[in-house]
Amino acid sequence: MKTSQDIQVLLTNPEIFEINRLKAHSDHRYYQTLEEAMNKSEMSWRQCLNGEWLFKYSENVATRPEGFEALEADCSDFEKILVPGHIQLQGYDKPHYVNTQYAWDGHEELKPPYIPVKYNPTASYVTYFEVPAEWNGQKVCISFQGVETAFNVWCNGEYVGYSEDSFTPSEFDLTEYINREGQNKLAVQVYKWSTGSWLEDQDFWRLSGIFRDVYLFTTPTTHIEDLFVKTHLKNNYQDATVEVEFNVTGEESTIVANLVDAQGRRVSAGTCDVIDGTATLSLEVEHANLWSAEHPYLYELQLELKVNGEVVEAVCQRVGIREFKMIDKVMCINGKRIVFRGVNRHEFSATYGRSVTKEEMEWDVKFLKEHNFNSVRTSHYPNASYFYELCDEYGLYMIDETNLETHGTWQRMGAVEEKDVTIPNGRPEFLEIILDRAKSMLERDKNHPSIVIWSCGNESYGGENLYKMSQYFRDRDNTRLVHYEGVFWDRRFNDTSDMESRMYAKVPEIREFLDNNPEKPFILCEYTHAMGNSNGGMDRYIELEDEYEMYQGGFIWDYIDQALWSKDRYGNPYLAFGGDFGDQPTDYNFCVNGIIYANREVSPKIQAIKGAYQPFAIEVKDTGADIYNKHCFTDLSEYVIKWQVEEGDQVIASGETVEKLAPLSKAFIDLGINLTSSSLEQVVTVSVCLKEATAYAEAGHEIAFGQRVIEAVKEEVKREVKEFNIAEGDVNVGINGDGFEVIFAKNLGRIVSLKYDGVEYIHQPNLSLMPSFWRASTDNDRGNQAPVRMAQWKLASLYAFHENMEINRRVDGLEVIFTYNLNTMPVSHVVVKYFINSYGQIHVTMSYNGVEGLPNMFKFGMDLAIPADFDTLTWRGFGPDETYADREFGARLGTFTNKVVDNVAGYVIPQACGNHTGVRFATVTNEEGKGLRISGETPLSFSALPYSAHELEATYHHYELPPVHKTVLSINLKEMGVGGDDSWGARPEECFEIPANQNYEFSFVIEAAK
Repeated sequence: MKTSQDIQVLLTNPEIFEINRLKAHSDHRYYQTLEEAMNKSEMSWRQCLNGEWLFKYSENVATRPEGFEALEADCSDFEKILVPGHIQLQGYDKPHYVNTQYAWDGHEELKPPYIPVKYNPTASYVTYFEVPAEWNGQKVCISFQGVETAFNVWCNGEYVGYSEDSFTPSEFDLTEYINREGQNKLAVQVYKWSTGSWLEDQDFWRLSGIFRDVYLFTTPTTHIEDLFVKTHLKNNYQDATVEVEFNVTGEESTIVANLVDAQGRRVSAGTCDVIDGTATLSLEVEHANLWSAEHPYLYELQLELKVNGEVVEAVCQRVGIREFKMIDKVMCINGKRIVFRGVNRHEFSATYGRSVTKEEMEWDVKFLKEHNFNSVRTSHYPNASYFYELCDEYGLYMIDETNLETHGTWQRMGAVEEKDVTIPNGRPEFLEIILDRAKSMLERDKNHPSIVIWSCGNESYGGENLYKMSQYFRDRDNTRLVHYEGVFWDRRFNDTSDMESRMYAKVPEIREFLDNNPEKPFILCEYTHAMGNSNGGMDRYIELEDEYEMYQGGFIWDYIDQALWSKDRYGNPYLAFGGDFGDQPTDYNFCVNGIIYANREVSPKIQAIKGAYQPFAIEVKDTGADIYNKHCFTDLSEYVIKWQVEEGDQVIASGETVEKLAPLSKAFIDLGINLTSSSLEQVVTVSVCLKEATAYAEAGHEIAFGQRVIEAVKEEVKREVKEFNIAEGDVNVGINGDGFEVIFAKNLGRIVSLKYDGVEYIHQPNLSLMPSFWRASTDNDRGNQAPVRMAQWKLASLYAFHENMEINRRVDGLEVIFTYNLNTMPVSHVVVKYFINSYGQIHVTMSYNGVEGLPNMFKFGMDLAIPADFDTLTWRGFGPDETYADREFGARLGTFTNKVVDNVAGYVIPQACGNHTGVRFATVTNEEGKGLRISGETPLSFSALPYSAHELEATYHHYELPPVHKTVLSINLKEMGVGGDDSWGARPEECFEIPANQNYEFSFVIEAAK
């Protein structure tokens, strides 16, 4: 039994991070026979303990159920809990989100290694097990694959051990404590806060509990405890040597090895004797199939461990033959320059937190491959082992990151301050604890070919301790490179990282680095911050790939929104973020930066990202296309080229072909496309698609595309003037004719009625086609203080008033001109000219003369609210997902249809969304097909949403949005880009902003949809 004081000493001593924990080892599986190993069946030497456990929650260590671990202790008052799983998602404690600040900030004044005492949620678990009879004579151990953040273990009332490090396995030998004849009691006590909590200041929810698998395991008396596969290429990357180092426990033995290819054919064989517990095997492979993310070819190393000629153990270890190293200051995979088109991935599930299911992992890997990603950074801790297996199999390069972040000890509210609390720095008491985390990760993961870089952790400043960690990686594994971004902040030990790694560097900053004869290649370990409506301007970073050999790509922040399912006051489910659980302090919605939503639905941003990451650049021209094959190892002939010519909405020609184009080469591919002039706009699309089905997508899945647009040959169409009537009264002036009527109010200075075939389209007078310069602020807008700078334009959008109205009767219709005072300081005006012809078409021109001294606008256009029954949107422009001026890449020109409500993106805080650029025309119709058609003299920026910008902006959650009563059309010359270089100050590129000191004018037509 341990007293509360004993436990508190453990939890606050950085030099005690494990007691009796077994040595870390490779994650290979082992079986009794080779046949079992080859079938990858369930291990008979492993017994799963997942399931329902007994559970007791305590607010702190002092109030824990003392003596609960004793064999005779009564646990009848314990509740039930599921393992694996976080306690906070099963009704105990509460989820707590913070980014860099520590969760106790403002509650207690603490310095490392001290932790909260009054509030340290303590989880006491109990389960019972029996030892399989067939394990008699063999040791019995237990493996905890992930426990957050520290825990003690007892078996049958006897103390077993202690461990920290939430994200690597903790294993203990239970042999001397177990009862082989009957039931055994396992007791585990988990503590939310420990010294390790200072080292786990990642940007994530603070959760705790046994959140990964737990199982018993045994080993044969003679056992391959650890193996390390290394591959070396030679003869110009044609042949390979597969080298394997073994640690074996038990008797003198021999290892018999066969290396077989994907078809099961043996390509190499060998044997080695185990001497003093170690052995080394070397296998030669001629004409080796190399592993890469493009071709994740896996061999199988079949091992039999024999004692006196009898097989006592068998292992099948997958082997990816590849070489990753620096060549002339450039990182290369199998001799070719690598470019990371990657993403940072937190392990996360809206339902299960960090207890991610295998099905969710499989979905993630398939999704990434399907959308042209080639790499993942495990931000900022080792993931579950199964994820690495998937990356080996499907082909994703990995930066495997040590479970280390101490952000809040050295950067406060953005300011870098090295103080006495900064850890690990060079503090000797924190050296072994961080080295242990590095060792636990490397030893478990070292046989995964997908891992090409070890990372020393994230945002933990610099210093000697981190340099020693990097040296450990190099000494233990010479087949990979070492990464650490933190040297940017502290150059004392610049050699900690083999590459220059930065976060959120702007393009000019990257150019400056690369233009000055750098000693290291450059990567962005985090870039294009995907918070809310974001990722604008990402294409500028992609352009660097071809400009600089030493620019080697980056990793988007980040993969998935970290939002958790909760319920509003009416019991309706919603995705909750920081603060929604009463968790303070918090960083609110800064946990939702994903390119997919927390429920694994795809956000509109992925359209652009897939386009930016496409491995073929396609420029459609003449009778075919210039194609640049960005692959390192894949010829274009492994895909099929498909092309089509659309005239309006009709495909008038199409074809497909298979053509050769070597990796990293460019050529014009003649596809025999012949075009003739047309009165309709023509679009030629050339796509590169999968020739055959793969593990992640069906045959025909589009990998890349390019388009060419041929403008229509315009023909003048003269129409007779139809009969119409103009009626001008004291307050109103109107025009009516065959099937239409439009009325303007002189006192209000706007349209008050618009009817086609007797249907009224004006829903409310304050949104009856009025000038608008405002959008619902995005996360990036708020981060760079745009709403504060640009607030005058919100007032202008709400409270502009007309100063003058001009009415002109014309032979072919009615012209009405309003001059609006925009209520700004200094004063500004817009002039809106309406001309309604005899066919009921409303020609609108909005013009503005620039004014010095005003802030930039969010947009320049007009808003119109129509009844909510008009809920189907069709547009010809860029799509199918939303686009913005700086996020058109990845979109295609075409005609698309959806429901108006579907344009409300699932960004957790409602904000600007649903915009479409390059819009030639749009219709908004009801079930009967009646509605409005809007077309521009030049392509428009357009959206149709069930809410106004001000309604969206006024809410903090989607459940706060009002019931739908209208459809709001936003008809714009342009809207400001969304930006995304970061979400805390970066603005969109200047060319995508809308300065108020320039002149603007645009025209569009409103008419009845036909």
